[in-house]
Amino acid sequence: MSTQTQSQQPDRNLAMELVRTTEAAALAASRWMGRGDKEGADGAAVDAMRVILSTVTMDGIVVIGEGEKDEAPMLYNGEQIGDGSPPVVDIAVDPLEGTTLTARGFGGALAVIALSERGTMFDPGPCVYMEKLAGGPDVAGLLSLDEPIGEVIRRVAEHKETTPGQVTVTVLDRPRHDDGVAQIREAGARIRFITDGDVQAALLAVSPNTGVDLLWGIGGTPEGVLAAAAIKCLGGQILGRLWPRDEAERKEATDAGYDIDRVLQADDLVSGDDAFFAATGVTDGDLLDGVRYDKGRASTESLIMRSRSGTVRKVLAQHDQAKLRELTTGLYG
Repeated sequence: MSTQTQSQQPDRNLAMELVRTTEAAALAASRWMGRGDKEGADGAAVDAMRVILSTVTMDGIVVIGEGEKDEAPMLYNGEQIGDGSPPVVDIAVDPLEGTTLTARGFGGALAVIALSERGTMFDPGPCVYMEKLAGGPDVAGLLSLDEPIGEVIRRVAEHKETTPGQVTVTVLDRPRHDDGVAQIREAGARIRFITDGDVQAALLAVSPNTGVDLLWGIGGTPEGVLAAAAIKCLGGQILGRLWPRDEAERKEATDAGYDIDRVLQADDLVSGDDAFFAATGVTDGDLLDGVRYDKGRASTESLIMRSRSGTVRKVLAQHDQAKLRELTTGLYG
């Protein structure tokens, strides 16, 4: 390995620094919980995350962001992030996964960021959605998007030496999943419907003792990349296949060189050997507690991970609101 390549690779646990960005986004977004304004909540999270990202020692480019530059003035796809120093990295962000959850005061909203070596994150191009199937390390080799979901469930149940009735599948509650839901029910499995937030759902599917065995369905491609970074740290597998919404999007993708029929694995979505992931709870969920306030202080709970070491940490933090406002010119309200 050349000296130049070595200098570009992360030589420290960047997740320990990235968690500051998700904490900032969570603190800012939490002020909007239940206020019915998802754009306001998302904007607050984006602004806060960007302020902290600018202080991180790295030369980053946003591969998965808030959209194109004209539509998203901050954290847009292709934006340069960090102070410009090595390492040279790709970044995926979702400053607020669960804008509707936050706006309606529901649980499970997260602030999320992932990072890996430059050129290793999958750029979904025009394809906003993908078919997904995720499961933990014990069933990773049993997953398939080329077989009916009912057959996968039966295989998982057999491997676990149980019945399909004791297999739980998380599914986004969308009309496009009606046929698949019918197959899951016919197989006899339990279904846990969610309204939003399939990054959290994927993490629950690959983590032990969560009561969730599989994530299945069509969800956001950016969220698939973020989940893949986390799964490379936790173990398990996510399979994804691009799902064009119409013929125009299909043509745009194929003209750009995308293989619509290819099944992508975690290593295709994030191919680097040193991926980092951080998430902070905005509202209380199964994965993390949300932001809580008491006597001028705010508490946050975060998950931070690194794939190369396999280290997974849960971080509880206390934040002095007055000092934060002083340091950030009132960014946190």
